[in-house]
Amino acid sequence: MAELREAMFSEFIFINVYNQVLTLHVFVLVCIIDEPQKRLGAVAAADTLFAGQSLTANQTIVSKGGDFELGFFTPGKSLKHYLGIWYTEAYAQNRTVIWVANRDQPIIDLSSSELKLLENGNLVILNESKVSIWSTNSTSTASNSLELVLGDDGNLVLQDRLNPSVVIWQSFDHLTDTWIPGAKLKYDKRTKRALKLISWKNSEDPSPGLFSVELTSDSEVVIMWNGSRQYWTTGIWDGQGFSLVPEMKSRSTFNYSFTSNENESYITYFLYDQNMRARLKVDLTGQVKQFLRLEESKEWNLVLCKPLSLCDVYAYCGPFGCCNNVEDSSCQCLQGFKEKSLKDLNLGDPTGGCVRKTPLQCWQKDNFLLMPSMKSPANPVPSAVDSAANCKSACLNNCSCNAYAYNSTGCSLWYGDLLNIQQIDNGGDELYIRVGPFEVNSGKKESIHRPVTVGAITGALALLGLVLVAIWIWRNRGSVEIPNAVEGSLVAFTYRDLKTASKNFSEILGTGAFGSVFKGILPNSTLIAVKKLEGISQGEKQFEARLAPLG
Repeated sequence: MAELREAMFSEFIFINVYNQVLTLHVFVLVCIIDEPQKRLGAVAAADTLFAGQSLTANQTIVSKGGDFELGFFTPGKSLKHYLGIWYTEAYAQNRTVIWVANRDQPIIDLSSSELKLLENGNLVILNESKVSIWSTNSTSTASNSLELVLGDDGNLVLQDRLNPSVVIWQSFDHLTDTWIPGAKLKYDKRTKRALKLISWKNSEDPSPGLFSVELTSDSEVVIMWNGSRQYWTTGIWDGQGFSLVPEMKSRSTFNYSFTSNENESYITYFLYDQNMRARLKVDLTGQVKQFLRLEESKEWNLVLCKPLSLCDVYAYCGPFGCCNNVEDSSCQCLQGFKEKSLKDLNLGDPTGGCVRKTPLQCWQKDNFLLMPSMKSPANPVPSAVDSAANCKSACLNNCSCNAYAYNSTGCSLWYGDLLNIQQIDNGGDELYIRVGPFEVNSGKKESIHRPVTVGAITGALALLGLVLVAIWIWRNRGSVEIPNAVEGSLVAFTYRDLKTASKNFSEILGTGAFGSVFKGILPNSTLIAVKKLEGISQGEKQFEARLAPLG
């Protein structure tokens, strides 16, 4: 009986221990399953955010196919943060951002900021103070079935999952700088407004830049500068493609289509090969660039670039910046000007242009710098004068006039900033840029394109003067009385002799290193050039030692 009780007690202990171990395993398993949910901020699915859920600093949602990812990012070395969509690492070696939400409202402190889908259907970005800095401004009564989904086409959609055909909001209706397959580039005929692609300001700042792409009411795609100046167009749609872009008519890769109805007109495109990826963007250079990449490739290949030359981008080099169309389309500041922002220039944005090194004082002593072979800047103002001299005077007499040109068509004046300055290879006009009184060498005020170092010229004159003195002494050394000489050197004159010959150094020929060169006449009427040393001891021995190396 005792043995039976002992056996039953042992079995009870085994079962109890087993149940405790089983309970512990279940508890651990629950914790393991639940922990990712906590780390993901309760994001229920990889590609979806539900009402009441948030996305924080290091969290992302990824489209089902793994092509696109939504999250917070920091461009380059910037200290500012943005919410965006980019190609996942599976499709891009470096992060390629295609959409930015808060492009003009960056986040400073990302650690306590979040993207949140509110119960009322509004999608908001809350900063560190829990203040909304961006939102979709959307509403919905379907709070229990509301969801935000990132699709495999790169479109971020806010919808009712019980009725997904009804879109509450989508990123395809709010493009930034990039147009991908499936999205519409459209013109709304009811509001008479176009959905624009707008460039980044620079490589570290996605805020709206100067360049934009839009579909017009005339059914052509144009590139605009500052929303006001068109500088490139596709031409109109002819049924197969745009008339001025024959590359679009190739049906081997892209399938473009144009649709027009009573409410809107739009163009969209797809890829025939689903293993390819494509994107078209308005670059911060002002060019439209289209890239293509195979699925197995790690590099994007440029397949389209319009306009081809950077100098054909309106005001690419900014105010008072000259685009060199002859060499490499590089930007250079005009003489007398300097870069406005080296920081922006290093980030790929030269549109800030140049500013004057010395502000003009607006007086009659201002000069004009001649720049030959130039394409006339934008916005000339004609002036009814009958000569080049009068054209110059008309500009000089107006403090706001910064340049003039006179040719067969008459006189043109430019006021304010000079934009779209280009140096071209053939032809072109002579353009005169207004500069300060000391910006151009005296005697050649309108003929100098590039600055010449004055010191080099005067230094050469000084050396020539010394050589002439040495040659004259050498030729006349047998007939001239030499009061003093340095052993082994050429003949030497006293300071008094040279002072007398140069009439107390009264007629200057030029200046150079350590002194000036003066005209002199010897007693036998021979002309000489005398260099008077300055800034160092001028004793006879120093002057003799200066001549000695010439012997």
